[in-house]
Amino acid sequence: QPPSLFDARPSEDKPSTNNPFPFRCPRTRPMGERLAGAEKEVLVEIVRFTQKNGLKGAEGGWKDFLARNDKKFGASVSDPKKRTKDVLLVFLVTFSKDFQKYFRKLVRRHAERRAIEQYMNEFSGKISPEQKLVQLTTEHLDYRKNYYFPSYQEGWKVMRIGKVSSSMNSGAMLAIDCEMVLCHDGTEAVVRVCVVDNKLEVKLDTLVNPLKAVADYRTHITGVSKKDLEGVTCSLVDIQKSLKKILAKGKILVGHSLYRDLYVLKFDYSRVIDTAYIFKYANLPTTSTASLNSLCKSVCGYSVREDGEPHNCLKDAEAAMNLVTAKLKHGFNDPIEIAENSVPEPDQMKLLAHRIPVYLPCQELLKIFSGNPSIDEKIDSRIRGEFYSTCISFNDIDEADKAFDELDGQETKDSSGRLQKSVLLKRDNGDVAGFFVRKMVYGSRLSNSEVLKKRPQPTENTEQKKEDANGDKRKRQRTSKKHAKKAKAPVVE
Repeated sequence: QPPSLFDARPSEDKPSTNNPFPFRCPRTRPMGERLAGAEKEVLVEIVRFTQKNGLKGAEGGWKDFLARNDKKFGASVSDPKKRTKDVLLVFLVTFSKDFQKYFRKLVRRHAERRAIEQYMNEFSGKISPEQKLVQLTTEHLDYRKNYYFPSYQEGWKVMRIGKVSSSMNSGAMLAIDCEMVLCHDGTEAVVRVCVVDNKLEVKLDTLVNPLKAVADYRTHITGVSKKDLEGVTCSLVDIQKSLKKILAKGKILVGHSLYRDLYVLKFDYSRVIDTAYIFKYANLPTTSTASLNSLCKSVCGYSVREDGEPHNCLKDAEAAMNLVTAKLKHGFNDPIEIAENSVPEPDQMKLLAHRIPVYLPCQELLKIFSGNPSIDEKIDSRIRGEFYSTCISFNDIDEADKAFDELDGQETKDSSGRLQKSVLLKRDNGDVAGFFVRKMVYGSRLSNSEVLKKRPQPTENTEQKKEDANGDKRKRQRTSKKHAKKAKAPVVE
């Protein structure tokens, strides 16, 4: 009976002299041995990835595995970082061969990242300015969350960067943007792809056949209609092949919130510059990023599109490249002001509905609003994964404010300080869908007295509650002082 891997305390991480796979069948050993050369940090990252995506091996998920094998601690110590490397390895080899291949890709990705960091430390004078922006992107707080793709899934392509020294010295860049539609299966599919180089010369501009039923072309946003795609033979696979070809020799891929485009393209590529990540913002929270249009106004001095104008992915790709060019030329190391706090009056007559499930048609949203609202067909309704957003238009500002006030839902503020409510909509089939409705303006137009009137229920006596609360507070303070005096008093025998 070999010693158990779980005999040691979970926090101990002493290298084991025993074979970490003594009780696994022979076919799992080669796969495990390939992962065994990875650093513990990488294995921790992979285990956390399985947790985040709900992946399960032959013995279930990570907590299932711990509960089954660790008789002492079970799943009570579930942080992978607090487990030994051998335990992490044994868990990972319970996955199928296809997952093992993906895990090895993550190990290679980490090795590439380490090699890049080492090269930059040793040869900092030889690093191209463009590569420094790649590094700035990877250092962003949201990078790992957004750029670790599920490329183990069918249809994904992973492109390696090649020789580190060659890519570090290269400054060749391409900017990309895509337009997506909503499909009947609830997913999004790319229908147009545009790529430009650093001289804004078009390298790719093509329509793409989604090869599945489309529920909403969102023509007012994408500029693409059903008729436009008639006879189009270019598929996602063709686009992936084209990207591999034009990104050869370690070219840098540029885009704004680029992970969204890469996700819909099912293309895993690590040498990227995300223009949403390379600037610091003076008037936005740390976790927030600016829109492409707002960033171009502040940095480049022009708008990508005017109010009501549909998206043009060629213009968006050019705008992303212009932002990188401006960053390289002028630095913009200090936080910049984003001109988003000034809302035009026509936009104040609207409410933004966001994080709407893709299966919920936008026209159904109107039933929860008072007044005479309409869906604004000229506002961005691009899909964000499983959700989308759109604007609800009203006749005037007061009607929009009244509709917001009458919504039944918890009122909070978004990351930029704008009021929003979490609302529920009961559909005709009995299902309930939840989403957010947000004001377009920053702050509230309500006076303090109006805000106070809104908070309590009609039967509540707010002033009495305040008085009772103050009385309780004074009582607690007197009691605390009394106890404090007793504690300080000398003991009399």
